[in-house]
Amino acid sequence: MSDAEATAAPENPEDRKLITLARSARARNGVPEGAAVRDGTGRTYVAGTVALDSLRLSALQTAVAMAVASGATSLEAAAIVTDAEAAADQDRAAVRDLGGPDTPVLLAGPDGAVRATVTAG
Repeated sequence: MSDAEATAAPENPEDRKLITLARSARARNGVPEGAAVRDGTGRTYVAGTVALDSLRLSALQTAVAMAVASGATSLEAAAIVTDAEAAADQDRAAVRDLGGPDTPVLLAGPDGAVRATVTAG
């Protein structure tokens, strides 16, 4: 991926919204990651990292869980804002379980620059 691709904002305004929501969750909660997902009806779910002694979930796993708990039956897209260089396998698996293998997962840095878009597959 070229530097231009890595810093380009998504063309889809709804995908840009997911990144903005994920960045906000990360900053507001002071957590390592923020994530947002959009379900098949267009509703969004936003979450940060959960790090309790008894429960550990990444931000993306938490956002998917919130969607499921709210009755979502599919996902259109997911975004994660993190310092990590790649979307973790367990994050992609959570998205895949609800959205299917072709669901796009946008990976952005804390500044909102998209580093990569991968599928949940």
